[in-house]
Amino acid sequence: MFIATLIAAGRLRDDDLARASEIAGGGELRWIDAGDAADLLLGPVDDWRDLRDRLEAGLPGVDVIVQPAEEREKRLFVADMDSTMVGQECIDELADFAGKKAEIAAVTERAMQGELDFAEALHHRVAALNGLGVGCIERCRTERVTPNAGARTLVRTMRARGAKTLLVTGGFHDFADPLASELGFVEVRANYLESIFGHLTGRVAGEIVDAAAKARALIELREELKLPKAAVLAVGDGANDAPMIEEAGLGVAYRGKPKLDAVADARLRNNDLTALLWAQGIPKAEWLED
Repeated sequence: MFIATLIAAGRLRDDDLARASEIAGGGELRWIDAGDAADLLLGPVDDWRDLRDRLEAGLPGVDVIVQPAEEREKRLFVADMDSTMVGQECIDELADFAGKKAEIAAVTERAMQGELDFAEALHHRVAALNGLGVGCIERCRTERVTPNAGARTLVRTMRARGAKTLLVTGGFHDFADPLASELGFVEVRANYLESIFGHLTGRVAGEIVDAAAKARALIELREELKLPKAAVLAVGDGANDAPMIEEAGLGVAYRGKPKLDAVADARLRNNDLTALLWAQGIPKAEWLED
């Protein structure tokens, strides 16, 4: 059995539900939260990706998540940080303190599009920060970096319901650790910026958290918890998130780059991150909101 969840917070109409049923060739309709999200309960589906694409095309402005009914509520949540849990690319904002934001942001964008090797691009960008005072990191974090809408509610709600939560990023612990504490992530995997005498050296310390490392982190935690793939939810935005997304039972592209959209199970283009609670069948009355 499959479920197609239709999400358009404050905008979902009965007509949308009827249209979805017509596209899918039938199915039982149930509101999760009236006007926000609804489920279309289906039988076996031969090509669920094709159905998802047809529903998206037929329902502009509605996010559609098609998935098996089994293991719908996830027990492990793995998320990227930059442009996913937060609205910024932290290294771009930090580069602004060195007067190099435009230069670094251009490299970041190409890396996120999958046009550059992630590790090489990271080393190039970090090298541009050589000599920057470490005090700029805290200023950048507090002045420039903000969680995306729904991030805190999503993580806190899932954690309260017993899910394990992991923040895994090609960014840096200086940003990821405080954010994880704020949002409710239990574990963090990130890179370390090397510094000496209060200034950045322009180097990354230790192994790079790249696309492969992100996927490994998910797999390791999934196996440690003895969970099936179907019990895992992962979300990211860039091409370097693709291997991680493909290792999840429900892999979601949040405002995703084309290379990630192409492999993701679901594309969150219109709603905030709380849509991932509706995707699990969790109504607003059970959310831990701010």
